[in-house]
Amino acid sequence: MSRKPDRQIALVAFLQAQNCSTLPAAWRHPDARLDFMSADYYRDLARLLEHGKFDIGFFDDRLAMPDMFGKDHAHTVEHGIRCVKMDPIVTLMAMGMATERLGLGATCSTTYYDPFHVARMFSTLDLMSSGRAAWNVVTSVNENEALNMGRDGVTEHDLRYDRADEFMEVVHGHWDAWDDDALVLDQDNNVFADPDKVHRLDHEGPFFKSRGPFTVPRSAQGHPVVIQAGQSGRGRRFAARWGELIFVAYPTLEAAKPAYKALKDDCAAHGRDPDGMKIASLFYPMVGESLMEAEDKRALYDTLPNETDQLSLLSEALNYDFARKGMDEPFSDEEMEGLTGMQSMRDRAVQVTGNPNPTVRDFMTATGRGLLKDPWVGGPKEVADKMEEFFVERGSDGFVIGATHFHGSFEDLIRHVVPELQKRGLYRKDYTGPTLRDHLGLDHPQPGGWRH
Repeated sequence: MSRKPDRQIALVAFLQAQNCSTLPAAWRHPDARLDFMSADYYRDLARLLEHGKFDIGFFDDRLAMPDMFGKDHAHTVEHGIRCVKMDPIVTLMAMGMATERLGLGATCSTTYYDPFHVARMFSTLDLMSSGRAAWNVVTSVNENEALNMGRDGVTEHDLRYDRADEFMEVVHGHWDAWDDDALVLDQDNNVFADPDKVHRLDHEGPFFKSRGPFTVPRSAQGHPVVIQAGQSGRGRRFAARWGELIFVAYPTLEAAKPAYKALKDDCAAHGRDPDGMKIASLFYPMVGESLMEAEDKRALYDTLPNETDQLSLLSEALNYDFARKGMDEPFSDEEMEGLTGMQSMRDRAVQVTGNPNPTVRDFMTATGRGLLKDPWVGGPKEVADKMEEFFVERGSDGFVIGATHFHGSFEDLIRHVVPELQKRGLYRKDYTGPTLRDHLGLDHPQPGGWRH
């Protein structure tokens, strides 16, 4: 393509502090690293991503292993279906100490944590990384997470987001507590900070009370970047209000362009600058030196998954035990209403099949849950062409790169595709500043700027 944009592609690495990627087959790949419980694993990954000039690596997270299918965890452990889940903040510290520029993001739930705790944890990470931290905000959809966290079940969908809105107000209120220039550090006159520039929150709302004052000064980038991935109608409204880096999954450019525009318009409707929201679309690269080599890699990968992977992850995502139904048995209207997890996945099955009462097999086919579905397969030119088209035609501002296996997916992309994007002027050859906001082209947040 000849038309060059006046902006640069953002690259986001989609990471997991577990035994596989989001794809259970990842650990079965013959080239997969199996030392995923070691600090070296995460240090090496961080150095690799920084070598590739990625904006950020961020960790997806769940607070439980998948155990809804058959109401038992035996299959999960036996087949390695996302069964190891370590704390992402701790793994990020290992990555942060191994790098100087790579952004560092982690998931934390507004349903199961306290706003003050989240605000302090991510502010501390931001300081320890010199302004490179990001928080991926989730409301948590899985019943097994609720049970692990002492609840009887999942909170109703829209109520979770109502609560999350107030959670964000409390967190941002605490992040605003210290003015950028509050610290004085005058030892001779015994003045540590200006008390007029440190403020108490005194929040009291329907869901939360939090007094303050907050105990962590602001970082070089002001406060951590907010990542969000809401896909439902209520989730999109939440993303438009709060999200700075938006994680989406658009299967085609035709689907991406109107969705991208709608999100930007929603952002503007909340009184925000649409350029202050970067939208990054997920894809799984299958890259080789040539198209033929990439196709061979795809053929090998397709031998690794099994039906249990799909049924287990569908059960987890929709809070329904798929072992209760035959493969070609349709879901009743009542059962469809009772699928309380990822509503976008339920809706996709209906949309793709055209059937309001899809079968188990329909869910497996329509969602591709647990499978490598629609990867971008090719040599450097083929994959770069597709990325350029999405980017230039305003289907995204960048890409979330999913891994078929660690660390090989990122090694292949950085070796083959990144130089091609750089040659086309679409992607940086070096970092332009020290903070994550510098990488993403986001403004330094002003205290109270979130009050739209």
